[in-house]
Amino acid sequence: MVQSSMPPAASESSDAGVQPKALKHPKKSARTRAREFALQGLYQHLVGKNPAEEIDPFTRDLMGFHKADAAHFDALLHGCIAQAAVLDTHIAQKVDRPLADLSPIEHGVLWIGTYEMLHCADVPWRAVINECIELAKEFGGTDGHKYVNAVLNGLAPSLRPDEVRAHRAAPAAP
Repeated sequence: MVQSSMPPAASESSDAGVQPKALKHPKKSARTRAREFALQGLYQHLVGKNPAEEIDPFTRDLMGFHKADAAHFDALLHGCIAQAAVLDTHIAQKVDRPLADLSPIEHGVLWIGTYEMLHCADVPWRAVINECIELAKEFGGTDGHKYVNAVLNGLAPSLRPDEVRAHRAAPAAP
């Protein structure tokens, strides 16, 4: 049974009932919200070993879910859990520690970023990285976003080679 969601963001009070500010911000896109809810579900999977079939309905009942892109949430939650071994294989190539030593937040964010780079060609690789950095800032530890940035930037050339090559070949904007 699903019992809890992620802990509050590091910058917030840990009082019961406090929602992370990421879920309250009115100007977040539906996809950004989908990533936030997917991260909450992935946290439940990584920490509590809960299956996607239990996490999904629990997460859909959370306040604010109606503002999320439900299809993108489905793809991320179910896709990351179903392809965890493949995602971990990619991530393991770029981390400096055993995957078991990653915080569940960093691990979940890296799953989301790797999954989107592999399966969401409509999301530019730099947008994937930026969204994941923001997730790590909001929900993770003090410098977790720097680690996420380094790992995903390391993965991008192998997961999105044409896109990264084109970006690096483009002249810098004035």
